[in-house]
Amino acid sequence: MAEESQHVISVVTDDDQYKEKFKKSHHVAFYRRQMHSPNRKHRALLDTMVLTERGARFDLLEPDTQTRLLLLISPCKNDTVRILIDELQPIKARYRVPDVLTDEPQCEQLRVETQTGDAVTLSWSSGCHQVRVRSFPFQLEILCEDDVTLTFNAKEKLWFETLQDRPRSTSHSSETPEEPTASLWKETFRHFEDIKANGPSSIGADFCLHGFSHVYGLPEHADSLQLRDTRDGEPYRLYNLDVFAYELNSRFGLYGSVPLLVAHKLDRTVGIFWLNASETFVNINYSSSEDQEEQTPPAKRRRMRPHTDVHWLSESGVIDCVVLLGPGPQQLFSQYAQLTGHQALPPLFALGYHQCRWNYDSEADVKAVDCGFDLHNIPYDVIWLDIEHTDGKRYFTWDKVHFPNPTGLQRHLERKKRKLVIINDPHIKFDPEWSLFCEARDGGHFVKDREGQLYQGSCWPGKSCYLDFSSAATRAWYSRCFSLEKYKGSTPSLFVWNDMNEPSVFDGPEQTMPKDAVHYGGWEHRELHNLYGFYQHMATVEGLITRSGGSQRPFVLSRSFFAGSQRLGAVWTGDNVANWEYLKISIPMLLSISVTGVVFCGADVGGFVKDPDPELLVRWYQAAALQPFFRGHSANVTKRREPWLFGEEVTAAIRTAIQQRYCLLPYWYTLFHKAHTTGLPPIRPLWVDFSTEQSTFAVDNQYMIGGALLARPVTEPGVQEVTVLLPGCAEIWYNVHSAEAHNGGRTLSLPVTLDTVPVFQRGGSVVCRSTGSGSCTDEMQRLPLSITVALNSQGVAEGELYLDDGHSFSYRDSKAFCLCRFSLMSGRLLCRSASDEGVFDCNTIVSSVTVLGVKSKPSAVTVHASGSKDSSAVFHYTDSCGQLTVSSLNLRVVMDWDIQITD
Repeated sequence: MAEESQHVISVVTDDDQYKEKFKKSHHVAFYRRQMHSPNRKHRALLDTMVLTERGARFDLLEPDTQTRLLLLISPCKNDTVRILIDELQPIKARYRVPDVLTDEPQCEQLRVETQTGDAVTLSWSSGCHQVRVRSFPFQLEILCEDDVTLTFNAKEKLWFETLQDRPRSTSHSSETPEEPTASLWKETFRHFEDIKANGPSSIGADFCLHGFSHVYGLPEHADSLQLRDTRDGEPYRLYNLDVFAYELNSRFGLYGSVPLLVAHKLDRTVGIFWLNASETFVNINYSSSEDQEEQTPPAKRRRMRPHTDVHWLSESGVIDCVVLLGPGPQQLFSQYAQLTGHQALPPLFALGYHQCRWNYDSEADVKAVDCGFDLHNIPYDVIWLDIEHTDGKRYFTWDKVHFPNPTGLQRHLERKKRKLVIINDPHIKFDPEWSLFCEARDGGHFVKDREGQLYQGSCWPGKSCYLDFSSAATRAWYSRCFSLEKYKGSTPSLFVWNDMNEPSVFDGPEQTMPKDAVHYGGWEHRELHNLYGFYQHMATVEGLITRSGGSQRPFVLSRSFFAGSQRLGAVWTGDNVANWEYLKISIPMLLSISVTGVVFCGADVGGFVKDPDPELLVRWYQAAALQPFFRGHSANVTKRREPWLFGEEVTAAIRTAIQQRYCLLPYWYTLFHKAHTTGLPPIRPLWVDFSTEQSTFAVDNQYMIGGALLARPVTEPGVQEVTVLLPGCAEIWYNVHSAEAHNGGRTLSLPVTLDTVPVFQRGGSVVCRSTGSGSCTDEMQRLPLSITVALNSQGVAEGELYLDDGHSFSYRDSKAFCLCRFSLMSGRLLCRSASDEGVFDCNTIVSSVTVLGVKSKPSAVTVHASGSKDSSAVFHYTDSCGQLTVSSLNLRVVMDWDIQITD
């Protein structure tokens, strides 16, 4: 183990040093200024209103300072409203986040509904939405069907520090009366000094969400799914940081940031997307109707209802936010995907199981682990290499002693249809004798310090420089580094893991890059910190696509992420710990990430650091097999934990979990196609599918996998029984292991053993599975399918199956895909094409159909396939659970066919 890795592990596991490394909100000057200063009243100058193709423009005046701001309100065609506030006449341009929105939203034409001296009401389209601008104090109300849904600046917390020329002396400048000696142009934390080239430039705004008592999102935090009221402690922080063994039940910012807040109530779902990449805090205050009654005169109490106040504070940039108006969860996910992009459709192998460790020691070690999976009949698709595979932590190189033939290693895996993933971090070893370092330096591809010199920080290689991925030229150069000609020892079956890209700087403030470092275009790092990893992810993905000539889908995992990262690939929750609490918190963490669009997400199975006991390891495999990204990973200070090292009972339980994952991959792949086309997350909180059932709103220990399966992983040690909420009074839920039916609208106590994890199929759904797992996804693809039809109380069910070649862009470029729909009604199961576009000729067949909820044994089951005569089918009926199994079928999924069940 490297000396520097020993140092980092020892430091971050010392609680006192660990807590001192990172800031609390009271350490942050712009947060103190905004929270401790009196509110600044603004006036909307209604006589300056101009209606344009981009919306309505107004001047805003801050009377005390006579500062003028520009307000632009842009209603868009997909039921969203964009609010933009900037300086009216800035001394220079302020930073506006580029590259995150997929396109500028298409605006609706506004019209004036009513106007007085105090307010103007604007509407658009059908008139079901309106915007009302109140003059003084300035407020902006968004109305849905004549009901005020959201108020911008309800608490008058609008804050906008305009850019200034640097004064000759700043010693007299003060932030607040409480801090008379604090400089607006310089800030210190521990021994680090941050020089602000543009002086104070923070922004802030508040929103009132009327009638809402449940809000979600704002990842990444190790916290509950429903965001908590922040009056009892720290605000939620969005600032990407390398936080090893992060604190649980905390609002502290971790590796990624998505500034999207989602609010839900019985009849509406809305979202606030705060497009800002600088350090951001969010305060949330819930107010119940009882709270308001105490402060409200009796005459007004009848009109009061609960609400939630949300206060955003960012260090720099402009106020650029988009309000998503739903009205339902599915519409909101679609609106957000239209803004920032849909989830990339991953290659099928990426949905299989991944085996990783820091570090597999050599080519022989990799081959031995690969062989171990086959010997123990455990499927997997990808094995990973951490930093030790390189030549002295120089990325794009190989350790010549331990990995002398990397091409041969990849070909060995490729013969088994498996892949290799290598790590590639954003820091480049400072080595003037290394050609890649010299090329990056001479090409101007490194971040500069505030003096204009190469910024140097410490990371795994020691002294390092950091690539400036905010530059399109740097991203293009970096992408070319992945070409087979340039990356010696790589092959088309090599994929990439971007780690440490918050960016992590061991000797930097909060273990990251100083805010006064300078990027392309002269922008300070403070402006775009949360975008850094997003940009590396983008460049890596483009490199792999270019490497394949644009024909193959890439797979890139990134630790750091931002809004829009879903377009690029997968993320994970970082350096977790092998204990039960981290397993438990992984579920709300992944649900929070999923509801903000980044749906290809997972957590390290078993915990990255420390050693899990066998029961914990089994339960973690069972949980992760029911989550989107499925990777076992551990630090090099932990004991080896390949699945067969804990005895046959543990091996068997892990084998079963992984095999069941592979059997369910046809369903998972269909869900990712759905996410890719509609924005609907594969895993989601119960309230998404049961939006009118308040009992589901705060549940975060179970979740839906698509609309058909409900999972309740076991996250407590030694339990023999768990409780499962089965929502929907009119629903029927079928235990996937026993086929036993249960009515919804109740909480069920369910016995469990180490071999079981509760999963239920929803009545009215159809789920497709593979009849076996094979040794990897390539083998699994060639196996027949089995279909499980779960009837609802009306005896009806439907579902879809998506197929393509699993690896190329042919589904997009030549419409080479198959989307078929299964529907059962009146005892007749139909298979029909669900798309007029897709044409995909494959030999995938359905070999069996199981129908759950059949009330009595049929007299006959008849199969009709297009172009064939009707035939009787072999079937078996189990009376005790109402299960009908039709077997010995040979029905191609790309053909029309139906099965008639006769009473």
